[in-house]
Amino acid sequence: MADGLAAGNGAKVGLVGFGLAGRVFHAPLIRASGMQVVGVVSRQRDAVSAALPAASVMPDLGALLSQPGLDLVVIATPNDQHEAQALAALAAGKHVVVDKPLALSSAGADLLIRAAAESGVMLSVFHNRRWDSNFRTLKRVLEAGTLGAVQGFEARWNRYRPKLPDRWRESAAHGGGLLFDLGTHLIDQALQLFGMPDWLQADIHAQRAGATVDDAFELRMGKGRARIVLGAASLAAEPGPRYRVHGELGSYTSDSNDPQEDQARAGMLPADAAFGLPVQHAGGHIVDGASGQSRSVPAERGCWVDYYRAVRLAIGQRGVAREPPVPPVPPEQARQVLQVIEAARQSSQRGMRVWLDGGT
Repeated sequence: MADGLAAGNGAKVGLVGFGLAGRVFHAPLIRASGMQVVGVVSRQRDAVSAALPAASVMPDLGALLSQPGLDLVVIATPNDQHEAQALAALAAGKHVVVDKPLALSSAGADLLIRAAAESGVMLSVFHNRRWDSNFRTLKRVLEAGTLGAVQGFEARWNRYRPKLPDRWRESAAHGGGLLFDLGTHLIDQALQLFGMPDWLQADIHAQRAGATVDDAFELRMGKGRARIVLGAASLAAEPGPRYRVHGELGSYTSDSNDPQEDQARAGMLPADAAFGLPVQHAGGHIVDGASGQSRSVPAERGCWVDYYRAVRLAIGQRGVAREPPVPPVPPEQARQVLQVIEAARQSSQRGMRVWLDGGT
């Protein structure tokens, strides 16, 4: 079992993968949270040494797991490698964070959940978009009750990317596709707001010539009387609203995107005073149903580093009866996302509505 006392005082972290996710997102956030990256599994020795001069560059996961005093392993590799790498780290008694998705199937997620329980360690998934500015603002609006009972919810993540990039996310062999990419975030956010839907109907397809994996999707879901629509596209020059909510008392619309990804890609570090600050008027607006009057909503600040701060606190705790610490994103919640993805693929292939567990 990982050493909880050591973890609570500057945990030692091993990072698997140093591509965009590992280099631009995970490594800076880990360090900003008060933890230390001591080892990186990567072939990019020069890039690792330049960014993390105190970290050792490891040839493989086995070498990383043999490093003394390692508390936490963060897996930031292509999707098809998540399950096997996480299983190895859990078997070695390390706490584990996996970049989304947790695995390529709910059955794979079950294996990881059991392995974490058997080793008595924390397993969590990097659903960082729960800490986006626009989603935090949306949650605050809904929790305030200003809109009344929600009857319609729409979340879209449209982009204009007509050219197919040469990257693993465009490969089915590596678990690519937009549903596993942006869809995982949108589904996770919807589940946080409404819980598992009763049913869904999906259209998952490829828009761009030459695409071998999905690059667009539309999911329509029902939860009681509420209707939930999630969508993403790769050929949308005008993206439209990110969120649109209709309640019994009013409506809310938000066009803004969280700034943290663009800031991180540009080299801004989480410790920068401007990191996560929303642009002016980014909070969207509410229209009152009775009067028709519109008012602007102040935006919440986004803070991805809060995820890793919660991880640091979790692995620093000694649970009651030495139970595994409670992570900021439990793997069971990530498993539900995979269940929805599996139902969506089934629905799209069959062209029919699919009922989920609990539906009739």
